[in-house]
Amino acid sequence: MTVSRGVPSPADTADRLSRSFGRRRFLQIASAVGAAGAGSTLVGCSHDGAPAAAASSTSPGIPGEILQPGSGSLQADHYLASEVDMVLWGYLPSTDSEPVLRMKSGETVTVDTVSHEGILEDQGRDPDSWFGEKGVDRADVLDDAREIAANYDRTPRDFDKDGPHIVTGPIFVEGAEPGDVLKVETLETTLRVPYGVVSSRHGKGALRAMPDGKAPDGIDLDEVMPPVGADGRGENVSVFTRAQDGRGIMTSGELELSFPLRPFMGMMGVATTDDGDATAESRNSIPPTLGGGNIDIRHLAVGSALYLPVFTDGALFYTGDPHHGMGDGEVALTAMEGSLRTTFRLTVCKRGDRSTPSVAFSYPFGETEDAWIPIGLSDPDGLVNGSDRDLNVAMRRAVVNALDFLETDLGIERAVAYAYLSAASDFALSQVVDITTGVHGLIYKDGLPTLT
Repeated sequence: MTVSRGVPSPADTADRLSRSFGRRRFLQIASAVGAAGAGSTLVGCSHDGAPAAAASSTSPGIPGEILQPGSGSLQADHYLASEVDMVLWGYLPSTDSEPVLRMKSGETVTVDTVSHEGILEDQGRDPDSWFGEKGVDRADVLDDAREIAANYDRTPRDFDKDGPHIVTGPIFVEGAEPGDVLKVETLETTLRVPYGVVSSRHGKGALRAMPDGKAPDGIDLDEVMPPVGADGRGENVSVFTRAQDGRGIMTSGELELSFPLRPFMGMMGVATTDDGDATAESRNSIPPTLGGGNIDIRHLAVGSALYLPVFTDGALFYTGDPHHGMGDGEVALTAMEGSLRTTFRLTVCKRGDRSTPSVAFSYPFGETEDAWIPIGLSDPDGLVNGSDRDLNVAMRRAVVNALDFLETDLGIERAVAYAYLSAASDFALSQVVDITTGVHGLIYKDGLPTLT
């Protein structure tokens, strides 16, 4: 279901933003969804030292009820549900895919995304039964997850080959052309259900066995996870995780383990390939690409911006892989996977706009209120077979992209920028499990010139 909604009144929107983010942050984010005036939209890429939607939520959005498709408050310009005929399961849109929604640059869209966990083939493709065994009432299972599991047929499913992700879109953004940048701002994220799942399957985590059954370099066979005897290179080891009071809760025997929830969309991307085969390797949803995709950077949450190079008219934005929480590296294979309702603002940035990081016209680049996020991928072509997984390659590219930004955009001598990165910036593993590995940097804005 796609619904285009009228822009809410200034009073309604102002009240919602104030309640969600506090009065202190209200003026900074009011323009994000039109609070400055009914019907107004920001169509430029102006920059004031932070993403225009840089609202720092003190706690993740926790629903007071299960957010079934279309339920609850929907105040963005558009609403997009993950209906079975509007999603791809395991594959990405191509540059000639038919959009499921069209919107103007600077408008907002709320997307109900669906997690793949609990509906995959090795979990029985029956969320009522799988989650029911974990104590979830049938009424608390999402209708769209149930419908996708039962009736998805847009592409044949091959569990051993296809990606796991439910990919919603694409969205056509008016005015976007090849050579532009699409600025993706995450304005609001709410858990649709108070539970998620962390899984390791196919022997694909950081401690996976090799295809020949041997241990990877650096560990012994008895250190492989899941253990070789239990894995069978197809067995799914899933840990059901509750969301309660802003924390994820796992159990281990009588122990209860908890961690803070940090919801974000693991997949935000634009179409890059013109391959008309819907299940082509180049369209597999697992590896991240130059168009973003399954980029899995936990900092790209509420208050962030992800800048993506545009490869086709309309950009054809898509999203999926919703996470309730994830640590850098995502070492077991998945994050705490769980369905989310996320509101984005999508803005087209033209070449020559000095408020847009120059690196973003050729490579994904991120931003939060406090930091710039250069990104490096080991193999940005997004191949599944024969992909280069070398983290050193990803690290080098992240550093080069950081240097290019500091030199070109902030006017810092390259040798000084190199020293500055070593002294003041952090580089971390985005993930080591998505075939193409990723590294991201955090260049803290404090002490640096502003981007103007």
